Amino acid sequence: MKKVKLTTKTLLTLALLAAANPVTRAQTMDEMWDSSVSGKENPNLKWFKEAKFGMFIHWGLYAKLAGEWKGKRYYGSGEWIMSQARIPVAEYKQAAQTFNPVKFNADEWAQLAKDAGIKYMVITAKHHEGFSMFDSKVSDFDIVDATPYKQDPMKALSAATRKRGVQFGFYYSQFQDWYEPNGGKNSWDFDESKKDYQKYYQEKAIPQLKELLSNYGPLGIVWFDTPGGMTKEQTQGFVNELRVLQPKSLFSSRVGQGLGDYRDFGDSEVPATPIKGAWESIYTHNDSWGYIKHDMNFKTPTEIIRLLANVASKGGNLMLNVGPDGEGNIPEYSVKFLRETGKWLDKNGESIYSSTYGLIPAQPWGVSTSKPGKQYLHVLHRPVNGKLLVPDFKGKLSKVYALADGKNLVWKKTGNDIWIDLPAIDADAANTVFVMEFSGKVPDYNLNVPVTVSNQYPENMVEATFAKLKGAAKIQSLTYSHYYGDWKHTICVTDLKNKSDEADFSIRVTEPGVYKIALEYSCSPESAKQEGSLTVNDQEFLFRTLRTSDFDKKAPLPFIKHTIATTTFTKAGVYQIRIHPLQDGLELFRLKSVSLDPVL
Repeated sequence: MKKVKLTTKTLLTLALLAAANPVTRAQTMDEMWDSSVSGKENPNLKWFKEAKFGMFIHWGLYAKLAGEWKGKRYYGSGEWIMSQARIPVAEYKQAAQTFNPVKFNADEWAQLAKDAGIKYMVITAKHHEGFSMFDSKVSDFDIVDATPYKQDPMKALSAATRKRGVQFGFYYSQFQDWYEPNGGKNSWDFDESKKDYQKYYQEKAIPQLKELLSNYGPLGIVWFDTPGGMTKEQTQGFVNELRVLQPKSLFSSRVGQGLGDYRDFGDSEVPATPIKGAWESIYTHNDSWGYIKHDMNFKTPTEIIRLLANVASKGGNLMLNVGPDGEGNIPEYSVKFLRETGKWLDKNGESIYSSTYGLIPAQPWGVSTSKPGKQYLHVLHRPVNGKLLVPDFKGKLSKVYALADGKNLVWKKTGNDIWIDLPAIDADAANTVFVMEFSGKVPDYNLNVPVTVSNQYPENMVEATFAKLKGAAKIQSLTYSHYYGDWKHTICVTDLKNKSDEADFSIRVTEPGVYKIALEYSCSPESAKQEGSLTVNDQEFLFRTLRTSDFDKKAPLPFIKHTIATTTFTKAGVYQIRIHPLQDGLELFRLKSVSLDPVL
């Protein structure tokens, strides 16, 4: 490592700290965000809250390895291959000698972002592997000094994005650095107990961050990851020192200790209900963040568009990751599918950009977003009869029209319900948006509105988040992994252990009919074969739980859809579903949802 003389002494006198566990991406926002500062909004957040759609780029030396090391393939998070394969620093350093991304084209990348309707870009300047994707004077282990490429791609990309009006920012792994003896979390080369984390911060992390904040123009975001090795006071000093260089730049909450300018959720995590304030949900386009050549599970344009609408309906931003390969190419399907997303946003972006969360709870037809005097209805599933219900809407409605062509629709108000006559729409459309213009005050999002159940949809899902609980029952987000580091999150009702523990759901059946009722749950082996009760429509239905698997956060969590009963609702109205164990003892199951599927 080259020696650098620091110009400030803010952290030089800090004592050596014991190893602090870094925050993993799987952790939820509530574990990382300091509620005491959540109301102190950074005045520079305006552009971020309006942007709604960002591009994350994971690109580093790991892209050259492409998920393989010494003939063995690795799955999951490609940027973790050095850790997964326990590659010694000396050998990993040698891989840089063949990293030559000559097909990188900053203008093509920036134009793709522009075409996709993306408003900001964040790229990995240094990930946990310790390799710097910029011309660093602090370390020789960078793309200019250690590779035949000999160029700084970040210079070109920062200029190309700004030229197109796309905000530019850097990801920087401030604590984990597997290349450095004092960096966090390389235990196969170095003894963790002997590391001097403050020395690492002082000699590499802080000087490199100063380079990034000084040499690449104004940055929209500095995106940190997996913090560790500092107390809250030290982290605040770290933030204060860096902010002097870029006072308008936003710092992500993964700077640690509950600090940061906006909240980041865990990987692939969206909150169950709207969240006020500025926040971001991060997803990757396939299974991995860094490039893996055998990972071809790309989200379709429909999946991206619906994910974007869902995140916006909760009030947040979606930052979608792509992983360029070792030659500098963004994967073909990422290019194609992002451009298709951009075509949808060209016609429907008004319903996403600068919007806030929808005031209408999720419906069988889809979700909503808001602007003053407007509710945008993102119709993902058209009711068979074309009669779309917007329940409990108290605004004074003036007109309803299709966003794409502006054609007015016929509607009527019955009590507080709005019924809209939808035109025929493309059954394969990802998301057809309709606009309700209104005046007057509309109550905020209300979780207590009964969940709509209608025979105009093939399936009616009543999610766990809408449960009213009794006894010791809880609503929790369960985090688990598919491939290595490929995190999933599912909201479930848990801790239904005793007869007094209960999950109650209020539903509104809009038409008489016959329905199959099923419970979607995960059940550990020791909880299998327990008896439970489901009461609805003045009937009690008994069932015995079916085994799925133990809950292991490092493995997939399977759910079974267990059909419990058939019932006939003879009239429209509000009904209660009550679920509880019949005996005291073990947890009944982890309940994801109740589904009511129409039969007649």
